Amino acid sequence: MSRLDKWLFHARFHRTRTLAQAAVTAGRVRLNGRRVDKPGHAIKPGDILTLGKGAEVLVVRVLALAERRGSATQAQRLYEIVE
Repeated sequence: MSRLDKWLFHARFHRTRTLAQAAVTAGRVRLNGRRVDKPGHAIKPGDILTLGKGAEVLVVRVLALAERRGSATQAQRLYEIVE
């Protein structure tokens, strides 16, 4: 299990962990169809995340967790786009 904000940062959806926390707190992230407002919410492989970024909505499946932020290539291995 990993914190949602850390995973979003490690998967390179946000440039900083603070921005990832702000996105979660603002309600722009859904976990398995439910709105999440706590950045420390636990996630695991197999979870479905719906991410709102501006006018875009991105749905991804968590494939793996990471210990630290890696390269963009490594980050892409952490998820797959569902829609």
